[in-house]
Amino acid sequence: MNEEDIIKKISETYSPLTYDCQQELIGLAKILKLKKNFTLVREGQFSDKTYYVVSGCARAYYLKDGKDISDWFAFENEFISSIVSFFTNKPSPHFIELLEDSILVEFSREQIEELSMKYHDYERLIRVIVTKTMLSQQERITSIQFQNAEQKYNNILTIHPNITTRIPLTHIASYLGITLETLSRIRSLKKRI
Repeated sequence: MNEEDIIKKISETYSPLTYDCQQELIGLAKILKLKKNFTLVREGQFSDKTYYVVSGCARAYYLKDGKDISDWFAFENEFISSIVSFFTNKPSPHFIELLEDSILVEFSREQIEELSMKYHDYERLIRVIVTKTMLSQQERITSIQFQNAEQKYNNILTIHPNITTRIPLTHIASYLGITLETLSRIRSLKKRI
């Protein structure tokens, strides 16, 4: 995929962009080809970047008492960033790493702000992306609070049917807020059915 195809895909998926806006965005798009395990953001680092996943996948995670807790996965045609750092200009409370060899498009906060001032359609695009991200995080919070372990697992499989072939089970378990043993038990019960 070239820059033009990528920007067109973003426009089609999230919110339509005018030709002029797309052309300017194509000129600003910084394509990154990075290897698995590359760390995009470290805890304590300031990050004014957001990333669009063209191919591959990424995760955001925290370290709590030496324990790795996954908070967010991003796959093709999704965005990921250190939201706290990006929007508040504070150090990131988490890490973002690549779980597969990935192709990303990097956008800076400055570019986003400039284009938002210049193009109303770009401003609308950003609003749609932020809204989708907020709704996704709200669904996750609701799932953690009100669903049992099996319901949480079934829910993530509905959203990402092939997640278990792309993400290590330890990361999926921590994302769901369950132990690896519980996840393994649920998976073995599903296989018997």
